[in-house]
Amino acid sequence: MTDETNNPRQWQQFYGPNFGYIQEQYERYADDPKSVDASFRELFAELGEPLQETSAQPAAKASTAQAAPVVDAAMLKKLVSAEKLVWNIRAYGHLAANTDPLGLREATDTRLLDPAIYQLNEADLMKFPASLIWDHAPVNAETGWEAIQKLRSYYTQSIGFEFGHVHDETERDWLNAQAESGIALTSLTSEERKQLLDRLIHVEQFETFLHRTFVGQKRFSVEGVDMLVPVIDEIIRSVVKDGARHVLMGMAHRGRLNVLAHVLGKPYEKIFSEFHHAPNKDMVPSEGSMGINFGWSGDVKYHLGADCAVTSGETARARITLANNPSHLEYADPVVEGFTRAAQEDRSERGYPKQDLGKAVAILVHGDAAFPGEGIVAETLNFNNLDGYRNGGTIHIIANNRLGFTTDSKDSRSTHYASDLAKGYEIPIVHVNADEPEACIAAVRLACEYRRIFKKDFLIDLVGYRRYGHNEMDDPEGTQPLVYEKVRNHPTVSTLYAKRLKELGAPEGELSEQLIQAANNELQQAYDRMKQKDGSGKHADVSPPPAAPAETSTAVPLEKLREINAELLRWPDDFKVYPKLQRILQRRLAMLDDGEKVDWALAETLAFATILADGKPVRLSGQDSERGTFSHRHIVLNDHATGKKFSPLHRLPQAKASFAVHNSPLSEASVLGFEYGYNVFSPETFVLWEAQYGDFANAAQVIFDQFISAGRTKWKQKSSLVMLLPHGYEGQGPEHSSARLERYLQLAAEDNWTVANLTSAAQYFHLLRRQAAWMESEGARPLVLMSPKSLIRNARVASPGKEFSEGGFKLVLEQQGLGGNPGAVRRLVLCSGKVAVDLEEALSSDKGKDYAWLHIARVEQLYPFPRHEIEEIVKRFDNLEEIVWVQEEPRNMGSWTFMEPRLRELAGGIAVHYIGRPERSSPASGHQDVHALEQQRIITLSLQQKALKTILLGR
Repeated sequence: MTDETNNPRQWQQFYGPNFGYIQEQYERYADDPKSVDASFRELFAELGEPLQETSAQPAAKASTAQAAPVVDAAMLKKLVSAEKLVWNIRAYGHLAANTDPLGLREATDTRLLDPAIYQLNEADLMKFPASLIWDHAPVNAETGWEAIQKLRSYYTQSIGFEFGHVHDETERDWLNAQAESGIALTSLTSEERKQLLDRLIHVEQFETFLHRTFVGQKRFSVEGVDMLVPVIDEIIRSVVKDGARHVLMGMAHRGRLNVLAHVLGKPYEKIFSEFHHAPNKDMVPSEGSMGINFGWSGDVKYHLGADCAVTSGETARARITLANNPSHLEYADPVVEGFTRAAQEDRSERGYPKQDLGKAVAILVHGDAAFPGEGIVAETLNFNNLDGYRNGGTIHIIANNRLGFTTDSKDSRSTHYASDLAKGYEIPIVHVNADEPEACIAAVRLACEYRRIFKKDFLIDLVGYRRYGHNEMDDPEGTQPLVYEKVRNHPTVSTLYAKRLKELGAPEGELSEQLIQAANNELQQAYDRMKQKDGSGKHADVSPPPAAPAETSTAVPLEKLREINAELLRWPDDFKVYPKLQRILQRRLAMLDDGEKVDWALAETLAFATILADGKPVRLSGQDSERGTFSHRHIVLNDHATGKKFSPLHRLPQAKASFAVHNSPLSEASVLGFEYGYNVFSPETFVLWEAQYGDFANAAQVIFDQFISAGRTKWKQKSSLVMLLPHGYEGQGPEHSSARLERYLQLAAEDNWTVANLTSAAQYFHLLRRQAAWMESEGARPLVLMSPKSLIRNARVASPGKEFSEGGFKLVLEQQGLGGNPGAVRRLVLCSGKVAVDLEEALSSDKGKDYAWLHIARVEQLYPFPRHEIEEIVKRFDNLEEIVWVQEEPRNMGSWTFMEPRLRELAGGIAVHYIGRPERSSPASGHQDVHALEQQRIITLSLQQKALKTILLGR
């Protein structure tokens, strides 16, 4: 160290009681410069090592002590305080930022940004060089005082930067550097300003035209956050430039029509036509019907999605897709995440799919009340860093109009900002004034660059207002009179921007009137074209939904199955399988031999393997899907010594497509929505979601109701998603018994999905293969499967190998050994699922009894209802007196309410009765002895040779 860099006079201002602290910081700096604050790095780089006090230097010590008064330690304290002030400007500057267009926000405590609170004044800060408290201080900030003023200007303009919750130091330093580059103060080029002003005028004039032309009709205007459209424009422009080939968007109804018109290019006249007609005016009855058979019922205009191509000349560079959205505002979020993941993955080769994070980008537009208010948002944000669900960063926008219907912010959230939920996931946030167009564009460019570099989510809180009520038929003055007093007198953003450009002397500001006139001409011409077409007599599409495809062959030659099975039991030589599990798996090797049977787990794995061999990718997810909730699947093995994972399906020689399996987070709604979106975007992929227990699908009911069951009839959105819902009464209490079968049957109509409850491994194999064969056809539909729990290991469910190599899926199975003498049969028992196996076990224990009077049939597919198959069985028995539906669920649950009217219709005068548990509010008993007693009575009554009028257990 030279005398120049280790000069006592340079260090003397820091001597005193705090010198030990300085020495400690230097020692840390010497080991790792990054371990100390930036100001100390600057200090040590400039001054070198502080002088050490040693016994060999008493004279130097005395001399130094005389030259450095102890009272100068106060200067060190002021330096530390200045550092704290800098940190707090970075962390809390957003509280003082100009991000409130109407001045509605209550005054915020910003004392942390005031030097006085740290006992600092201008004179104190003038003593420090700017570089001592601010790395990379600009050249026009030489002193500490100038540095503080400059920092405040960067952090308190029309963008509020909120990065303090980002724990990764590299990311946070990068984000702060961007803020401190003056990004909030940068200006657009002349051409960019002209385009931005023109876009804002088109956005505003479109809303004005609708308001004037279609008086009183709902449109959920974007006015007040008009910048939403240019913001989305800029995101698309940026990510497509960086190579994205798909931009997947989700948003609620606020501003949706404007986004459809100006971002996705939906023609004005088509939108006007949707306003011009009453919702069902174009719906005509199908020939021969007594009422209206819509075929597809459609949805309101502000729920509809669209897609379009971004072109360069005649070449399509990217495709933009806006997802359809129900009124559950945020439930499209995970669906769009699924779209995006599907768009990023290449599934054409075996192994896990190969993912390209830059290939597709998700944009989610949220409501300010919905973002903190709907739990699905938190579930979706949690995907950010999960292997099976991440997509390289979603750009989130809160279209913040400060109201939820009529509810003020203070009544709709407990946080300071609507965006605060994102802080828990370390997502960077910028709050930007929606009345400051150029600041909004700067925020977008920061968001896109962050995503490009760090592959993570970013959130833009676009703070504006709502010019009209929740919808245009709603008068907001009764609930927010003070707000709307301000709104009435507040200029539109296009007016403000044009005025600002004029004040700056920019020529673009003089174009405002000209651009307004041009926009109005476009709108009027489109309206005139719509009026001319209105008398054409064209009607909405009312064609019936596509019927199910014809039955297809699902059998696989036995020799091929044996070859595949052998491969499934091979793993790398150095891979150590858990010994107990290895013994269980090895038993599968002989299950296809003569005299042996294939259990449920192997039947499923063989189905997956043969689907892969057919060249179709498979994706399975659920909370425990790798192992299986009931420890039966083991489709992913864990090395007993190293913990490494291995799946034989990833190295299966016969596979011609990828296989993905993911243990999911504990959130049914978001995961099911994700898998639905993945499947809709990639219909060639066989996608399955498995609930840990069927009951847990309750938490995903909105996805079932709004998307899976109704997506085709509302939006013509095709899906073949498979949902495995464990179901069966084993005395495990109300939460682990019922998958609420009745709900899916109640939602069944127009061949919208398949609902099944199976009793054999071969049936499961064939049903999965049938579903995979249908998934790309016009008749593709989701599959809701009541999958077994105890039956997984029940020997009666296992199937011989020939049942996999012959035949196919059977809608109804008849009980072997019964019905041999048709004339003697008096009772036909119909049932589904586990109770059928319970009946078979009871019959086998009563081998000496004469059951000539009884026949039993298992309805394996409940919907679409197998009328023909059941009718054929009924016709065989000329002396049949009663048809009895038997189930383990309570009378008001399970299949009974669905089956009863259909059975009565085909019974032709034969009595139809019910055996099962009585009506209940809770699905099952929590007491094992009560469950066993109830179950035994169901079996006893079903096999009791006595005519039934009405039997309700417990009555």
